[in-house]
Amino acid sequence: MILINGEGLILGRLASFAAKQALQGEEVVIVNSEKVVITGKPELVIAKYKQAINRGNPFKGPFISRQPDKFLRRVIRGMLPWKKLKGRQAFKRVKCYYSIPEEFKDKQFTEVKQALLEKSNAVDFITIKDLCTALGFKPRFERVLQKPVKP
Repeated sequence: MILINGEGLILGRLASFAAKQALQGEEVVIVNSEKVVITGKPELVIAKYKQAINRGNPFKGPFISRQPDKFLRRVIRGMLPWKKLKGRQAFKRVKCYYSIPEEFKDKQFTEVKQALLEKSNAVDFITIKDLCTALGFKPRFERVLQKPVKP
């Protein structure tokens, strides 16, 4: 099992690494998926994804999740041969989590050096959490507080 902390990692490079490992038969677990970054000017990145959500028939897609962990998993799916059996099996081996679950707190994380933000020359970037918030995501603690109270 490969355990990756997504904090400060570039989305595309992380997704390609995870997809390759999943195709080789490894189970890939990514925590802190909301802290993964997308390089580029934040306004342009948000506009790109808003345009992708609002185009086409709402019943046929494209379906872009507003939850950071599902958003990251969908990007990884795009790098797998999804229409083949090996791609679907590899996708089942990929797990993404919002923050760090209790079961992974004391574990050793694998470092993905090629995906580090510090190694790139990127000046402008946006985190997946900020992008998803701009698309309509409400963090979990806010969603729990907004549930109606039964009398």
